[in-house]
Amino acid sequence: MFRTTLAASLIAIGIAAPAAAAPTMMSGEWAKAACEAWNKDPVLTEKLVFTGWVDNDGGRGYKIMRVYRTDCGAAPTAELRVAKKDEKAICVYGGPPQADKLDSGVDYVMKAETARWVEMGRGDYGPMKAMFTSRLGFEGPKLEAMGNMGPFASFLLLVGKVPSETAACPDK
Repeated sequence: MFRTTLAASLIAIGIAAPAAAAPTMMSGEWAKAACEAWNKDPVLTEKLVFTGWVDNDGGRGYKIMRVYRTDCGAAPTAELRVAKKDEKAICVYGGPPQADKLDSGVDYVMKAETARWVEMGRGDYGPMKAMFTSRLGFEGPKLEAMGNMGPFASFLLLVGKVPSETAACPDK
């Protein structure tokens, strides 16, 4: 009886159940959470339609964005796919990179050291400074990105909004 009462009391005040650990930054699990956060951000979902960014999909119906932490290896570990749905730029997939070949006129690959991703996610600086100082490596349609600096900044801030752990590297 005492154990049942104690357990019920601990559960009621939130002690018994440990909080779920945050995913490793730039892992497939992190990308899933980033995709969900993308869809809640009006700058990303609305302005990327207004500027036409989401329409530049090479005719396949979505754009690919791959990201990784350079101190964890030299290949993308997370992928977001964005498609136009109901006049919004909606993230339709977040997870580990898929086998699809990237189109350099449509898709993006972004890389930075973990510490730099954390700084950009906090808003310490935006995409212009990040690229100019080579803190953010970037492949993809640069002119398109330059025309979407507001949403690009929102994407970098998204990295800071998605809870994550940085002590370990994501699985490949």
